[in-house]
Amino acid sequence: MPKSIARRLALMFALVALLVFTVVGTALFLVLRVQLDRHLRESLDDRTEIARIIVFHAGTPEKWKMTREKLSDITPRDGSARYYVTAPNGTFSYGAPITGALTSTSPDGYTISRPAACPNDMLTRTLTIPAYGNRPPVRMQVALSNGPNVRTMRSFAFALASLSALGSLAMLMLGYYVARFGLAPLTRLTKEASEISPNNRSQRLNTHALPFELNDLAISFNGALERLDVAYGRLESFNADVAHELRTPVTILIGQTEVALTRNRSVSELRQTLQSNLEEFGRMREIINDMLFLARADQGELATQLVEVSLASEVAHTLEFLELPLDEAHVRATLTGDANALVNKSLFGRALTNLVMNAVQHSTSGTIISVSIVREDEQIRVAVSNPGAAIQPALLGHLFDRFYRVELSRTNSRENHGLGLAIVKAVADMHRGTVSASSENGINTFAFSIAAGVRVQHARERAVHAAKAGIQAPEVLNAKPTTEQAAGPLA
Repeated sequence: MPKSIARRLALMFALVALLVFTVVGTALFLVLRVQLDRHLRESLDDRTEIARIIVFHAGTPEKWKMTREKLSDITPRDGSARYYVTAPNGTFSYGAPITGALTSTSPDGYTISRPAACPNDMLTRTLTIPAYGNRPPVRMQVALSNGPNVRTMRSFAFALASLSALGSLAMLMLGYYVARFGLAPLTRLTKEASEISPNNRSQRLNTHALPFELNDLAISFNGALERLDVAYGRLESFNADVAHELRTPVTILIGQTEVALTRNRSVSELRQTLQSNLEEFGRMREIINDMLFLARADQGELATQLVEVSLASEVAHTLEFLELPLDEAHVRATLTGDANALVNKSLFGRALTNLVMNAVQHSTSGTIISVSIVREDEQIRVAVSNPGAAIQPALLGHLFDRFYRVELSRTNSRENHGLGLAIVKAVADMHRGTVSASSENGINTFAFSIAAGVRVQHARERAVHAAKAGIQAPEVLNAKPTTEQAAGPLA
């Protein structure tokens, strides 16, 4: 059975109440005992003073007879008070000696003893009364039983324990209903959260009139829902785009195959059909490989096999690799700047290849593509710039999204499938970097950065830890870009 917060709070309230009742009751019990002891001593002092006056004025044997009668009159029948007077000659005496086990004594002349025939202790005071008339000095003892005090304390303790138990039980029951009432906003939030489904992803928890203890929780939960909604929307868009991108080569394959089967074909014609189909299969393979790469990147995978290299040397190697497509487009590439960094050479070359090929595709004949390397604090920025048509500022933030193209019509879908810049962003993320795009004064610049120094070293340590744990890096991280891959994944 699930644990109930209301029951837990009610039980805690009851335990706290029982603790408070116990502490307060103990304090009251001690105060009452002190007051009763003080009252017992005051009563003993009063009886002692009355008896002293009576005994003091009995100066003759005749008057002593009257004194004995007076002492008998003030002696209770239940034996709660006793008087004992003794003289050297035995004439002036009264009562029986007060004997018993001595319990305690005090400096002020009080003693506490337990007489054999008495169930309770007796407080005793002893004093000497000087001679008067024919009466010699006498010694008088007055004892007062604490039985009434004991009975009072027992009754008080029983009543206190009963009231504490009843009060704790009442606190338990009332606390449960109070806790349920106090947790009503949480119950409402639970109900609202249970109503959220993929069909109403835009629904959010109502944070109005919430206690401040729950307001932050509701805001955080709404933020999580917002992020999930964005991720879900991106997933839907991604699935739609993937379906669209794969539908084109599949449609071409089906169409070409159906045409080839309509009549007998020569070996040369069948070879051409198979060659065309092979190109479409290659395109589908590129799309699937890029999708798998991005999926791994989305899981937060970091770049492995990091080596310290000169980025200028890596850029020069990539530009040399792309010499043929640069010549075919009649454009030239220049390089400025340099910096050393820890990178995965294969991933770095792939990201740079995509940026350069993107610039080649959107450059006119005879233009110059410039590649610059600049160190900015803990980041090293690699930027590729080319002259081209201005890009609207509202579109710059979406250029690194998957399957995003500035042209709304997909007329050039055969040349690229909209994952090139998304792969650049994934490579930057794997190197703890960022991406950016700008369009100013007829120059379009696409850039990505990689972390330098401590942050990259931290990434390398995480990669070593993953390798020790037996986690192998995906094959795509170690693959070198081929000519088809270099020309394929363009934005």
